[in-house]
Amino acid sequence: MTFGEHPMFLRFIIAAFLSVSFCVSATAQQVAFGKIANNPDAALEITADQLSVNQENGTAVFDGNVVIGQGVMRLAAGRVLVVYAEGDQKIERLEATGGVTLVNGEDAAEAERADYSIANNEVVMSGNVLVTQGPNALTSESMTLDLATGTARMNGRVKTILNTGQD
Repeated sequence: MTFGEHPMFLRFIIAAFLSVSFCVSATAQQVAFGKIANNPDAALEITADQLSVNQENGTAVFDGNVVIGQGVMRLAAGRVLVVYAEGDQKIERLEATGGVTLVNGEDAAEAERADYSIANNEVVMSGNVLVTQGPNALTSESMTLDLATGTARMNGRVKTILNTGQD
């Protein structure tokens, strides 16, 4: 009798496989990110080592150890460009670069770049994206995060590691 003909052996192999980290690769995957929806109208609190403002083109650059808070969401980066809406003092978008980390509730994401559209309540992270959710991790080339719904779409070569909680 071969191992394939023995159902107990096959169940043992499947159980052993599932007891270790489960890894899935795909080209796109939708995941939950952050348990609390972000309010795009909430105030932004920004701290940085330096600030440069350009009145002509309606931008501001925060440089060095930048930390941005909005509600429960936190974004850290080396540099953040703030673009104001034309003819308005409202912030249109943020462009973060240099070791970007985004934390929303217990979920965290890292990437080379993050573009936050305030009007769309959406963050697009790109460049070696890593998402951690407790013991689980996901990687991809980019992630589009809908802050209103708390869902994210991972794009590009996606790798998922799901820990089953078994030893």
